[in-house]
Amino acid sequence: AHLDKALEVADYKNFENRRSQSAKKGKLRGIGFSTYLEACGIAPSAVVMSIGAGVGLWESAEVRFNATGNVSVFTGAHSHGQGHETTFAQIVGDRLGVPMENIDIVHGDTDKGTFGMGTYGSRSLTVGGIAIVKACNKIIEKGKRVAAKMLEASPDEVDFKDGEFVVAKSNKKKTIGEVAFALYLPGSRDSDFKSPLPEGEEPGLKETAFFDPANFSFPAGSHIAEVEIDPDTGEVKLEKYTACDDFGRIVNPMIVEGQVHGGIAQGIGQALHENAQYDESGQLMTGSYMDYTMPRADNFPEFNIGYTCTHATSNPLGVKGCGEAGAIAAPPTVMNAVIDALGGQEITMPATAEKVWKACKSMKKSNTKAA
Repeated sequence: AHLDKALEVADYKNFENRRSQSAKKGKLRGIGFSTYLEACGIAPSAVVMSIGAGVGLWESAEVRFNATGNVSVFTGAHSHGQGHETTFAQIVGDRLGVPMENIDIVHGDTDKGTFGMGTYGSRSLTVGGIAIVKACNKIIEKGKRVAAKMLEASPDEVDFKDGEFVVAKSNKKKTIGEVAFALYLPGSRDSDFKSPLPEGEEPGLKETAFFDPANFSFPAGSHIAEVEIDPDTGEVKLEKYTACDDFGRIVNPMIVEGQVHGGIAQGIGQALHENAQYDESGQLMTGSYMDYTMPRADNFPEFNIGYTCTHATSNPLGVKGCGEAGAIAAPPTVMNAVIDALGGQEITMPATAEKVWKACKSMKKSNTKAA
């Protein structure tokens, strides 16, 4: 499905026309494809420990509903630019019916939070996020028991939706904030000493959960690139880049798009520009950005991004990882386009102007001999 969509978005059917137009200008045009399948959401302890991991790779979370109505979430995952503060807050807000501005995400602090296994392998949402969901579910279940007492109903008669505990038969309801407040003030000014809490229920509204999935999640996708090469200089110009990925259910499209853009840029840099070079003695010759070619914004075309959706079966949200997708697909996609433009000649990364220029000269000699 993602290949079909990528072909459509990339206007593949008209590629040969574009190749002909490039040829009229004395340029070589090529197209490259890459389809990938990634195992990510690194966690299944039974799997990773069987192949040498020294610990289980579960993740944990604590959700603390405070008496003032705001929520503190402690996660073992850690954000270093992926936008967890937003995505995790969205999940909690959706589950508990609490405005996002009332949700505080705390990560990377082992003095405050629970145990955690960190962020890598696109596991933050697929493992850490699910631990948060499970903790929220425990909050709701406790809230139902307390709301039932407050509404004079049994817990199985209470439904929770959009931040409210409702008794369907009577339409009586309590907000989750009211229930949380009752849990932190489990008494009454009345002289009968009645408590709003069910017998044996502990005060406070704080729950912890761990999640260890039974399997990885498996994002997949198809990427297509078009390049135009100037045979006189060896310059490779990336003309078009199309990516269509299946990340399962997407929580925040803008954050996902940003991660895909970043990964593609990193992969293109690897394919065309970046290279760590050493001299014969092992001395690094590209130790600064004066020598190491870092791609800039003007090296990239506009990225055409699309998605298909197949829900992951390894977690209740149906989410998959997205962080590595662009970096996985872009290098082979771009290199295949360069090789196609060079008539099938193999060339190693990075496809610098010098390498490509030499390949063009070789191709020209081969064509002359054939003629």
